Amino acid sequence: MQTRRFLLAGGAALLSGSYSLTAFARKSKGAHPHAAAAPAGSAAPLPDAVAQTPATTPVGPLDTLARWACIIDYKSGTTLLEKAADERMPPSSLTKMMTAYVTFSMLKAGRLRLDQQLPVSERAWRMQGSRMFVPLGQSIPVQDLIQGMVIQSGNDACIVLAEGISGSEEQFVALMNDMAGKLGLTNSHFMNATGWPAENHYMTARDVAYLALRLIHDFPEYYHYFSEKEFFFNKIRQANRNALVVKGLADGLKTGHTDAGGFGLCASSEREGRRVIMAINGLPSDGARAREGERLMGWAFANFESAKIVSKGDVLEQAPVWMGVNQTVPLVAGQDFVMMLPHGWRNGTHMSLDYQGPIAAPIQQGQPVGQLTVLLPGGRQALVPVVAGQSVPALGVFGRAARRLHL
Repeated sequence: MQTRRFLLAGGAALLSGSYSLTAFARKSKGAHPHAAAAPAGSAAPLPDAVAQTPATTPVGPLDTLARWACIIDYKSGTTLLEKAADERMPPSSLTKMMTAYVTFSMLKAGRLRLDQQLPVSERAWRMQGSRMFVPLGQSIPVQDLIQGMVIQSGNDACIVLAEGISGSEEQFVALMNDMAGKLGLTNSHFMNATGWPAENHYMTARDVAYLALRLIHDFPEYYHYFSEKEFFFNKIRQANRNALVVKGLADGLKTGHTDAGGFGLCASSEREGRRVIMAINGLPSDGARAREGERLMGWAFANFESAKIVSKGDVLEQAPVWMGVNQTVPLVAGQDFVMMLPHGWRNGTHMSLDYQGPIAAPIQQGQPVGQLTVLLPGGRQALVPVVAGQSVPALGVFGRAARRLHL
């Protein structure tokens, strides 16, 4: 048998479905060689020093005030922009995205209900920082607590949820870290459910972006809480702190702020069928966070396009068959392949089809037989599975004898 290689030009696109999620997870695994936990209470760098280091993008460097940044395409997990994306950082209230993930997991598993009442402990009532003002000694519906957590960023709401789900915040944090490991967030570690400054409590911008991707993908029935612009609780109007959500430029997710981590934002937006996720942190002010978030989100949509290379079932080649009823079998793409690329890059891509031929009969329709390698400008590549487009039975004894005689 020999390896056949068939080259095609002018393709480009993004992966969809579960393949895209695993593709991004593989990239996110493993610590960056220079990754280090930022010590609790350390001062954020001067804005001038931050601005001197541009972000890396496929279309060249881009200046940003953010100390940490990662922008990805939702469908494929393709990284559109990164700056210190694998460096550990204080995540502040971006932590609450993991608290929400664990809470949503409990709801989906039937271990928690939206109308379930959870009691307010004195510890939750005394919690400082941003609060939804839960009353001491009363019980609050889980739905209200979720809204207080993701809209108002209530630290007290997080404590009530953590204690109600696990008995204590410490036990809930163990769930958070276990879930982070299952999701492949290898550069994240949590010490509390709120994002309150603590030693050894960290995430990376890439982990934040991927966690957002999983929240959107895994819990579409609960994602709407992140897009609500205001929430009324205990006769108090509480507004969403995410400026992009308030302005209608994003449909989620969270903001955060600590002295050590600066001002942070994770936001997602869908426009014309394309969804982008952005995680930035280390901004010098609330206003800078809003302006930079809006600018970078607009940049991502303006500079990239969704390009389709192949559709599931597209015939790529007629491969020879060894000792089959048919002498050839169509090789087809095993899935749709679409990729977010910079404008103008579509015609600069190539594809190579690899398989071992001739393919021995019997062959079952859908049987994996090779792979399609998409070669992108700059040396990047992506793989698409290739399968048999139809079944080919093997020849009988007399047919095989005749075919051997013919050969």
